[in-house]
Order: sequence, then structure tokens, then C-alpha cells
Amino acid sequence: MRIALCDDNPKDLASLASLLETYRRETKANLSIRTYANGVALLDDVRTERFDLMMLDVMMPFVDGIQIAREIRGFDEGARIAFLTSSPEFAVESYEVDAFHYLLKPVTRDKLFAVLDKLRRTVDRQGDGLTVKLKGGVAGILFARIAFVEVLNRTVRFHMTDGSVKETAGSLSDYESKLLERPEFVRAHRAFIVNLDQIQELDKLSLRTFSNESVPLSRRLSGEVKSAYLKRLFLQAEMA
Repeated sequence: MRIALCDDNPKDLASLASLLETYRRETKANLSIRTYANGVALLDDVRTERFDLMMLDVMMPFVDGIQIAREIRGFDEGARIAFLTSSPEFAVESYEVDAFHYLLKPVTRDKLFAVLDKLRRTVDRQGDGLTVKLKGGVAGILFARIAFVEVLNRTVRFHMTDGSVKETAGSLSDYESKLLERPEFVRAHRAFIVNLDQIQELDKLSLRTFSNESVPLSRRLSGEVKSAYLKRLFLQAEMA
């Protein structure tokens, strides 16, 4: 897990980093920590790097934690953000930007460890994803939230389960190895890769996702897709 700490108070920053080191040592967690003394420096890095959790002090000069969170939300809806503050008055604002957690200072060992345990469970449950450079910055896309992927005019379009679309420049080959090594993804067409778990209807030359979008199915690949789809259904039935 990669964690970013952002606090303009050197003592608070050092104390929090020390607690994280203690957690890593005691739990044997795969944990890496990056510290920032101001929000501007964090924003510069978060546009090119991906963190599993960003812990932001609410009250900082120049750009406060709430503003930083809003900017991050502009290009990464899935970012996990925890706020640090000496006052509970900012709790409402923190939840307006969908905060992962809200910690009152001074942060205690028990409170922080509970947040880190929650983070580990969340990461394990959601599984891995792709790190994609979108307009505005780098964002993480969970495999479970991808309905299908298509390429059009050198633009890769990730169609999400909620109906939204995330676009990045490139080709399908940039992502197909990571997608197709997973059992839930299959190539449906030379320009489309689909999540089998998101197929609602499957016809001879097309399929429809639960997000109500139609995906073309090539004649050459139709048999392979149907076979993989049925196998996936049987597997899920056995696990039920």
C-alpha cells in the first residue's frame, strides 16, 4: 500500500510517519510512505503517481486539505482521502468530497491502526486495477468497475459499470495483457475487450452490458466469447 502524508506541521508529520512505520513493522504490511509539507507539492506528484491513501491536514497555508481533495476528485474519483484536523467542524466538508476517513488530532495509535486495517480490507476486497493517465492526471481504475474497453482513433475508452467513460491516448495493446490475464476479461472484437461479469445479454454478433451498452461481437471470436461466458456463469453458480 502506498500512502501519502501531507501536513505543514513538522512534528505532526513526523509523529504520523512514525506510527505508520510501527504499523508496518508490527503487521508486516507492504507499506510505503511519502511525506509532504504542503499541498502544492502533493498535487504535483499525484498527477503522475498513484497512492492507495492520501492523508491530508485540513488547515494548511496556500492550499488547504479540502481544496486539495476537490482538485484530486476532479481527475480521480476513486482516490481514497483521509483528513487530519484538530477540530471536528470540518467533518461535513470532508464528507462532501467523499472522505475515506476523518481523524482528529492528536492522532492516536489505535485510531490510525483502525484506519489502516480498514484500508487493507478495502484494497484486498476491491482487488487490483490499472493506473491510467487521464486528462488532468493519473487515476486508478479498478478491474471490477470496468464494463468494457474500446479503442477509437488512438483513444482508449474505459466504459465503467456506472455508465461513465474514461479516456486516454494510446492503443488497446497498451492494456490488453493486464486485462486478458484475468479470467473475467475476454476479447470480443479487435477493438473491444469486455468484462464477462458485466454481460447481460449475448447474441450472435453483439452483446449488451448491465450498463445497457451494446458491444459488437466478431464472427471469429463469438464462439470463444460464448464459451468463456458460459464457463464463467457455471463457475459463479458453483460458488453461490
